[in-house]
Amino acid sequence: MPRPRTRKAPAERAAEIVAAATAVARDQGLSALTLRAVAERAGITSGLVAHYQPSMDDLVARVYTDLVEEEVRDVERVVAAATDAPARLGSLIDTLMDGARDELTVVWVEGWAMARRSDALAAAVRTQMQRWQALVEGIVDEGCRAGVFSTTEPGEVAWQLIGMIDGLNAQSLARGADTTRFARRTARAAEALVGARPGTIPVSA
Repeated sequence: MPRPRTRKAPAERAAEIVAAATAVARDQGLSALTLRAVAERAGITSGLVAHYQPSMDDLVARVYTDLVEEEVRDVERVVAAATDAPARLGSLIDTLMDGARDELTVVWVEGWAMARRSDALAAAVRTQMQRWQALVEGIVDEGCRAGVFSTTEPGEVAWQLIGMIDGLNAQSLARGADTTRFARRTARAAEALVGARPGTIPVSA
């Protein structure tokens, strides 16, 4: 017996489709976002998805942005709870390398690759990378003002730290390795980059 169709308000249906797409991406990655996959997750037809989301590129960019913004807000809360710049940087390293964010590492890695073929996704990736850079640069700036860091290039150092953490997470994901064991080495490298005394950036690993 066919399922009875439920007519929903346009805004409700559109939100339902975005939520379904976000769930697919979280579980399987951005590359799994197809009309069929989203329709199956939402329990509707592919045609209805296409009606509310005529551009899959725009939907992928929206889902990517929503997932990464959620991660950024979560990390900002963790970092804000630390007492000073070295502790904030240590908290950042701990939370990004604790292995609990592998599904988001997949989203980042696929986002970088897929952005080459999608202007909408490329713009979203650049925006979110700038947000991460601003977060890390703010911590480094704080440490410089407090006299515990001594770099004269906090912006460039922030990019380098992000690249180091992202690279280790991506490699660990591909190798099936535990990223946590790199946290202490990353903290020691971060101390050299920001110009901090050895052993002053604490990590739990």
